[in-house]
This record gives sequence, structure tokens and C-alpha cells, in this order.
Amino acid sequence: MNDYGGRRRHARPDSENGRAAQQPQWPTGADPDQGPGRVEPQESTGYWSPTFDDEDDRQPVGGTRGNVSSGPDGGIGGRLNGGGPPATAPPPRAGAAAGGPPRGGPPPPPPPRPPQEPHDRPTELLPPIPTGFGSAPESSGLGREPELLTHVYNRETSYNDEWDGEWDDEWDEWDDDDDPEDDELTDEERAKRKKKVWRRARRIMYALAALFILGPIAVFAVLYMIVDVPSPEQVAAQQNQVVTLQYANGKEMSQIIPEEGNRKIVQPEDVPEQVKHAAYAAEDATFESNAGFDISAIMRAGWNQLTGGGGGGSTISQQYIKKATENEEYSLKRKALEVVKSYKMNNELSKREIITAYLNTIYFGRGANGIQAASKAYFNKDDLRQLTKPESALLTGMIQSPGRADDMVYMKQRWNYVMDQMVANKWMTPQERQSAKFPQPISQAERRKNLNRAEGPEGLIEQRVLAELQTEAGLTEDQVQHQGLTIKTTIDPAAQKAAVKAVDEVMNGQPQNLRNALTAIDPKSGGVRAYYGGKDALGLDYAQSLQEPGSSFKPFDLVALLRMNKGLGETYDGSSPRTIAGTEVNNSEGVNCARCTVATAMEKSINTVFVDMAVNTTGTKAVAKAAHDAGIPKMVGDQKLLEGLDGGSPDANIAIGGGRTQVRTIDMAAAYATFAADGQRRKPHFVAEAKNAEGEVVHVGPNQSAPALDSDPERSKQIAGNVTDSLRPVVPYSELSCPGEWDCVGKTGTHQYVDPSGEKTDDNSKAWMVGYTRSISAAVWVGSDKNEPILDSDGSPVYGSGLPGEMWQTFMDAYHANKPPEKFPEVDPIGKYARADEEYQTPTSSAPPSTSSEPSEPSPTQPSPTPPPSQTTPPSTEPEEPTEEPTEPPIIGGPPDEDEGNGAASP
Repeated sequence: MNDYGGRRRHARPDSENGRAAQQPQWPTGADPDQGPGRVEPQESTGYWSPTFDDEDDRQPVGGTRGNVSSGPDGGIGGRLNGGGPPATAPPPRAGAAAGGPPRGGPPPPPPPRPPQEPHDRPTELLPPIPTGFGSAPESSGLGREPELLTHVYNRETSYNDEWDGEWDDEWDEWDDDDDPEDDELTDEERAKRKKKVWRRARRIMYALAALFILGPIAVFAVLYMIVDVPSPEQVAAQQNQVVTLQYANGKEMSQIIPEEGNRKIVQPEDVPEQVKHAAYAAEDATFESNAGFDISAIMRAGWNQLTGGGGGGSTISQQYIKKATENEEYSLKRKALEVVKSYKMNNELSKREIITAYLNTIYFGRGANGIQAASKAYFNKDDLRQLTKPESALLTGMIQSPGRADDMVYMKQRWNYVMDQMVANKWMTPQERQSAKFPQPISQAERRKNLNRAEGPEGLIEQRVLAELQTEAGLTEDQVQHQGLTIKTTIDPAAQKAAVKAVDEVMNGQPQNLRNALTAIDPKSGGVRAYYGGKDALGLDYAQSLQEPGSSFKPFDLVALLRMNKGLGETYDGSSPRTIAGTEVNNSEGVNCARCTVATAMEKSINTVFVDMAVNTTGTKAVAKAAHDAGIPKMVGDQKLLEGLDGGSPDANIAIGGGRTQVRTIDMAAAYATFAADGQRRKPHFVAEAKNAEGEVVHVGPNQSAPALDSDPERSKQIAGNVTDSLRPVVPYSELSCPGEWDCVGKTGTHQYVDPSGEKTDDNSKAWMVGYTRSISAAVWVGSDKNEPILDSDGSPVYGSGLPGEMWQTFMDAYHANKPPEKFPEVDPIGKYARADEEYQTPTSSAPPSTSSEPSEPSPTQPSPTPPPSQTTPPSTEPEEPTEEPTEPPIIGGPPDEDEGNGAASP
């Protein structure tokens, strides 16, 4: 095949040119290609094969050149393999043998060939070259075969063919300025070369145009398909918002402000037209008509940056995307993604939704994130509809530089600019503009006051609310702020005010080392109505601190006894001191009662009776179970309550609220609330309801109740009623009183101070008063940060009936004021029944108390049935014989045995 398009051209017969075909004859008379010894042509293996054109038909007829063979008489008549034009035979030698041309002379010469391009010319044979020494003359026919001259270069004929210019030729790019042949180019050749250069330049320009025009379009299309645009709801969920705490009546208590500033999400229907137009005028006048980006603005911004000018090119949509994705990176990549997302957002959301999302996200200065917070921070307006056009212009004017919110000169400049833009875009009439006056923002001091951050006791309430939402609703503080919750608490504003006032009045002038806490719970709902854990919102919450409750824990001893069908008429040895289980037990203030009923022991708070009861009658584990059932939690944080060492049964100190027995004021108020609610237990809580920024309820506080003291509601009510009866005389005995005509009961408690050497003293380290009416249950604690004696301003030891009792009574009086009084219901007594009317005696030097260690009244192993009201058993005057003696009673303060006392608590 030839080198030009792979076309093999064949000579056409002469008949096509109007001439008779002539059969070429060979000098030998036979065509070697047709003889028996003919060798088939071989396929070309890279050797050059000449091509033919139509003009080749006029070449002289001669032998073809296949395998090289000798012509007649040794002449050259062979040909190369493959087809090709016949070669012109050399002149015959003198005396050629027969078999040459026909007689009569040589054939006529062929007609002259027209001028041809070098590559179209036939192959020419050079004359033979003599070889060896003494070369023979040409006529001898001796000598070497001549060289082949395939294409003679004719400088008179230019190199040009029909394919020239269709494909690049690497040799065309070679340009040597020093080549003298360049000077020999014709004008036509120079024109062709120039044309080729421009053609190449055009191709480069086309490629660049495709790169800079079609490329960005393709990239834009791909990005559009793969990027995601965050919805306004998703963006709002990622942003911290203001959390509002309300009192139970819906009045605002306080706000939790995010660290990055104030924010409150508004809905599209809450944004008036004057606010939207002011935002357009300040940031993006073509917002309603653009596709999310403005090419002219982007180009103008780019030019300004190149020339050192100012001004941005971001539309409102682009600004929102930047804030929503929190991507402030300065790069072309970020800008490209921003444009694509803005365009896609405008195809997915309405303009109304976009402008609202933007106004909810952007920062306005003065700690205000979002338009609603800005309205409050600048003009103390909660409703955006109350904003005037001038006020709207000032707010949106601060978007560009919110950090200059206190620069009055700058604020006026921006206000004037936005106002003028509103007129230019026909969002304000010239008359309105002329009559408008600069709106004066509120002072920073007033703004901080309006933030209404929680302080004092309310700050501690805030902590309890957040903790409860996390444990009960699974909402972390971040989630609470992201949702912008409005939380209605159970706190009664009047009750909270009464609690704070009671603490302030009673503790005024008392020693500075004294600490106190007060918690009040509604028995009918379990809601915390008042909470005082300290006066410092950032300080220790003493209402959450675990403290020894002292004698205020004794009602749970009684619950364990009542569950055994043993009542207030049961008698014990209440003398003091007594050695019980190998340990000496003393009564407070030397109170002594040799034969005490349980009713009297509760009124006088006789320790020896209740230790005897817990160790030898009910068992300490039954006391712990009664307390848990009433409302004392089993765990506070990681600490287990009311357990002995290594998780065993509590020691005997649980009977009088000492040792490892520790509780909080909220626990005691909740457990006593169970007694006030006829044995129905309700979970204490601070949160009544929580709604997100869209007004959807995300959490509702518990309000379910269940019988706590027995599975039978009536039986549980009966046990609670008997506890209430036992506590009736305590309040007057403690020289306290009930509010107005209300029935009230309560129990005092103290924890004895033990000095560092381990010696007991006559002082106390903690003091309690816990009590309830049908409407409220309140617990008050007084103590200190250290293990030290607590003394009042007179230097006297503090008892439960002292400072704690005074605070309790002051609070109860204020809380029940102007409320219709309620009475406790009458219930049937359980077991032996008695009122607290037995005699007791105080110890004297001439009559020392008994030190008997024998239990006054061991209980049977099985509970006795409850007698009907008509068969109420009078107080017993003789002790009953124990049915079973404890073999090795536990030592007070030490780990008890698994089996405690003679009796077991009924289920």
C-alpha cells in the first residue's frame, strides 16, 4: 500500500482513453508474470510502492517489475514485488538476439507526459553503473544495477496536494529563521502558511472559549445535582435560641441566653412587609426577582476587590447560605458552592420562606441573633408588627456592621442609606421619608434588664429544670437551646415569693456560716411550688445536698410498724439512756418515758423507742423500704441511699435519721406529700410542659399517682392517715402553729454534732422541720458548709423547732393566706390505738432513768388483723411478752445481720 491514504491505484486500459489497448510484448516473446515459472507477488513489508494517477495510463508499455530477472540478452527487465506502473526498458544492446521488438524498427516513442507532482511521477531507472577495475563500456551490458530514483525533486513545482491543510504536519511547525529556503517561498506559499497559523490560533481560541464558558456551566450543572440545601427548619434546629422559663401561671420567670447571643425564631406570617422591604433596601434590592445570585453584582464586587474598592456581591440568599452552613472560608470553592446552593434554594423555597429564614439567622448586634431578638434589644418590642418603617430601617441597616451598634454616627449613616433606598424602590413615599425621624434605641442598661437572666434562687431552679429535661425527656442543654423551648414550670410565683421572704426574714441577723434550704411540693400533683437552695445562682444548691434528717425520718419507722398491723398504741421503753444492741442510745434534751406508746414517742421524739422499734420489731430494711415507697429515691446521682456498707441492710441509725442515712429537702417534702395525699405517691417535678419554637409540645411533666404504702389504695390511705394522726401533736409541742384554720402536721429533726475527736456534744450540726397540709408539703433544713455546731444569733444550739420551724411556719402562713382551709380526713386506726396523752417524766439526779436493754414490746412474727373502729384497743399498761428474742442484735453504727429483730414488714 502507498503512503497516501492507503489507496492502491491501478492503470486503466487504454480503451478508456479512446485508444486501442496494446498488449505489451517482452523481448523474449513471453510475459514472465504469466509463465509457468511465475513467482506470486509478495505482500508489501514496508517497502515503498509507487502510486499512479489517471495520467499514468499514457506511460509506455513495458515489462512489470516483479522478482528481479534479466531481460532479453541479459538486459534489465525485472520488477519489484507488487503492482506498479511498467518501467521503461533500457535500450537493447547491439546485436540483440531474436525475440525483441517486432521487426521493422523500434516502437514509436510514447507521447510526452504532462507535468506532474514529484510523488505522482513514475519511477525512473538510472543507467547502469560500471563496477570493478577496468569497467566495461555500457554496450557490453556489464556493471552494477542502477540506483532507483523514486521522486525527483523539482524546485520549479511546489509541493501541494489535495490533502494539504487537512491534518497537521509536525514538520510544518519547524521554522528556522536562518534557513535560506524561507526566502525562496512564493507569495502563495506564504499565504498558505499564514492561513495555517491563523487556523491554529482560532482553534486555541475556541478551546479557551469552551473552557471558560462551557466548563463553568458543566460544573454548575454537576454541583446543582449533588449539593444539598439545608431547610430553614434544619438551620433553626442547629442554632441556639433563647429558652424561656415561665411560672405555673404562664408569667415569664427568666430566660436562658445562648453564649453567642439572644435569638428567637419567628414564622413567615410574623414578618410584616415594612421589615422585609427594609431588609431588601439594606442588602439586596433585587431579592424578589433574582435567581439567588446576581452576576453583575458578583463581577462588580470582583472588580472592586481587584482595584482596592469596597462592597460585596452577595445576595440575601447567598448571605443566608453562608450563615446557615457556617462556612466563612474566603475561597473560590466556597463562593461557587454558595452560588449553586443559593440558586437551588430559590428553586425549592419561596421568597417568603427565604427572607424569614434569613432574618431569623442574621446577627444584628447588641447580642441579638434574629429579627425578633433585635426588635427586643433595640426597641423593647416583642411583636414585629409594632415596628415602624424607620425602626425597621435602623435594624436592617445594622446587618452590615453589627459590632458598631453603639456608634451613633454610624447608625445614623446606615439608617439614612436604607431609608433612601426604600424611597428609590418605592417602598416608602418621599413624604414619609421627609417626615421620618431617627428612632432612638433603648439604653444598654435597659436592654440587659430586659434579658431577664435568672438570678438568686431562680437561677438554681433553672438548673433543676434543665437537669429534669435531660433525665426525663432526654433533652440535653444544647437541644433545649437549639429548639428554643418555652418551659412552663410548676413554680407558683406567690409560693416562691413566700419562700424567699420567709428565709430572708428568719435568717436576717443570723450567723453568716449558717446555710438553709426550703422545698415545697403540691401533694395533688407532685409539682414543686417553691424552691430555695441558696441566694447565689452560681453557688451550691443546698436543696440538692444530702444531709442527715434526724428525727424527721421517724415517720418511716412508723410506716414499717403500721404495715405489720401494729398501731400507735404499741408501747416501748422510752427511758434514756438505754443500751440497745450493745450500744447506748440517748433521748434528746434528756426526755424520759419509761412506758411510752408510739403516739407519745412521736410527739416527744423519743429516740430509744424508735431505735428499739427498728432493731427489734420491724427491722431496718423494712424502714428503708417504707421510706423508698413513700418517696425517698434509691439513688441520687451515683450514690445509693438508705443502704448499709457494701449494699447490705442499713444500720440501726436509720431509725433516728443518723449514720449513713442521708436525704435532700426535696426528697423529704415529696415523701411527706405522700402522707398528705392519702398514701398516693406522685413524682416530684419542676416542668409542667415544654414547647419548641414552633409551639409544639415536646414534654409534659408527670401527673400520675399510685398507692405507695400498700398495693390496696384504701389500705395505703389508712396507713397514711395513721401517720398523720401521730404527727398532729408535734406542731403545737414544738411551739409552732398551723396557718389559720388549716389542719397541719409536721416533724422536727436534729443531727447531733460530734467533734473531731469523736466525742458527742450537746450541740447540733443540722436541724429540720418537715410538715404538710392538704395543699402543700414543705421541708426546711438549716446547717453549714462544715461539720460544726450550728448556733443562732443568741449563741444557742439550733433545733428543728427553732430557725427551721420559724421558716416553715412563716412560709406556710403566707402560702395559705386567702385560701379556703382544708381538714385531714378521718381514718380507721391500725392495731392498738392511742393518742399522745401518756405521762412522761424528765430525768433528775435523784431518779436516774432505766438502762434496761430489753425491748419493751417485741412484735410477733405475723401481723395481726386490723381491729374495727368499734373495737379500738385502749392503751396497754402491761408489756407483752416477746414471742421471739433476737439472738444477736446488730450494734448501732455497725453492719447488721441479715435477719433483724422479731418482726418482718408486711408486703
